[in-house]
Amino acid sequence: MGGLVSSFGWVILEFLSKLNFGLKLRLGFGYFRLAIHFMAFECQKSTEVLKNLANCVEKSNSNTESSEISESHIDCYSKKGILSSLSSKQLSCNDVLLHCHRSITDLPPALISEILSCLDPKDLGIVSCASTVLNRLATENSVWKEVYCERWGLPIVPAPLGAGVSDEKSWKELFVEREYSSKIFLCRYSIDTLHGHTEAVRTVSLLASAKLIFTSGYDTVVRMWDMEDGLYIASSRPLGCTIRAVAADTKLLVAGGTDGFIQGWRVVEGLKHLFDLKGSEVPNTEFRIWEHEGPITSLALDLSRIYSGSWDMTVRIWDRCSLKCLKVLRHGDWVWSVVPHDTTVASTSGSDVYVWDTNNGTLLTFIHSAHVGNTYSLARSHTGDFIFTGGEDGAMHMFEITSPTAEANVFKVATWIPHSGPVNSLAFEFPWLVSASSDGKLSLVNVRKLLRTNRRSLRKNFSRVANMDRINVEPPQRMLHGFGPNLFSVDVGADRIVCGGEEGVVRIWNFSEALERERSARAMRGIRLENRMRRRKLQIEMSSKGGRTDQCSVAAKKNPMHVDRSGVWHHKRGMSGKLKA
Repeated sequence: MGGLVSSFGWVILEFLSKLNFGLKLRLGFGYFRLAIHFMAFECQKSTEVLKNLANCVEKSNSNTESSEISESHIDCYSKKGILSSLSSKQLSCNDVLLHCHRSITDLPPALISEILSCLDPKDLGIVSCASTVLNRLATENSVWKEVYCERWGLPIVPAPLGAGVSDEKSWKELFVEREYSSKIFLCRYSIDTLHGHTEAVRTVSLLASAKLIFTSGYDTVVRMWDMEDGLYIASSRPLGCTIRAVAADTKLLVAGGTDGFIQGWRVVEGLKHLFDLKGSEVPNTEFRIWEHEGPITSLALDLSRIYSGSWDMTVRIWDRCSLKCLKVLRHGDWVWSVVPHDTTVASTSGSDVYVWDTNNGTLLTFIHSAHVGNTYSLARSHTGDFIFTGGEDGAMHMFEITSPTAEANVFKVATWIPHSGPVNSLAFEFPWLVSASSDGKLSLVNVRKLLRTNRRSLRKNFSRVANMDRINVEPPQRMLHGFGPNLFSVDVGADRIVCGGEEGVVRIWNFSEALERERSARAMRGIRLENRMRRRKLQIEMSSKGGRTDQCSVAAKKNPMHVDRSGVWHHKRGMSGKLKA
């Protein structure tokens, strides 16, 4: 076993030595330590052996006589299993290097996949060009599924990705398509304005998978809109109080009122627009929960629970099926925002930020005075490692949670101050952080460079915040204007940004046309490239078959001669020169 592990160490080190410096950093220095540890297995003289091997290489490159390795060094190699099959007492350096030569493809596929899982998508594409084996392993669905879910989470209705299914998209294709569409927020757009609310819009929720938008506000009515054409679909009956929070997925829609109740609608099977807001078609699909003692300011959903935050200074966790309260998380001030992830939930109370364990209700970590004044808004990456906050001071902060355990540590990664008023709402979809402020502006921040993944690597416990002085935090890439004062809520999904505010209208920033134009332009570039390669291939074939005669004909085509009626021949350049004169 020792020889096998040691050989793997040599293979890993050889593979890493062929990569550029950037790839080495992405793989992490832990793998270098791992490789050296493998090579030093059962051999305390590994450092001396490596020095002798290096000397052998230098001597062999200088055309000197082949150096010999001492008997003690060969014994050490024999213990490691590298030279166990050689019986001679003294061997040449070339023999040693030839026997030690391995390829990365000699490793077990599981170990190669583990190494490749530490690479970024761009580096995965580079490695997949090295060999057919690496190409097969680097394009596995499991690797790309993990990368996709880290950035955008699982799709609401995931496509079946079984083996042998040719008409379905693979996870790599889904990733490339989503990554491509995430770049359109810097392109052109159109604005759709939705009229229907009679008073200010306090909350908006975009359900991109069903192409639906839900809005509500001071007029006490929840409205449903079609995302594609911006048409009004349906509205609920008046709920009797201001609705400050709405959350939805493909199974449940909930709204929170200032009277302390949660109004909910379950999905109606077979209904085109999922929910029967009027409650006239199917009975017993609407419900109401009472337990909060103050206005509900935020709502969130996951697969099994409902999360609600209130001015009664509590966050309550509800079971989606039984509608019973499972946990009550008590704070010291009004709760403004709630964002769950896996077995944790982040909340803002006053100017502070909390991260709780949802299983036992314990506090994992705490950020004191994240903002000057109240911390109004909160967003979170799909991995749960990064938290974004917006506050009354007009600033936005990005924090990193190094380990979501009982000893979790939180570090500030970056700060932006793009607004002159309080940041009332945040929405995040990789790599864009979108904010809505009381100054009537939206800001778009690309956090791709700050949000580098650290998937299952040996650097997991290493915080990138330690090197934040070396990272250039860029300002917001785009500011969207044209609103009245006081934007209260914003949401982002697919190729849309939706916001609502004091004007009582809902605006949709539509980037789908830019996506279609970019797709057509990319298709035309591909056609031109294909034609160019075809012409080049044809020219190479003509030159290889026809020899000098064809070369002359090609040259004649490139430099045509023209004749006028007087019988005088003119060169093309000469004609152009005369015309200029």
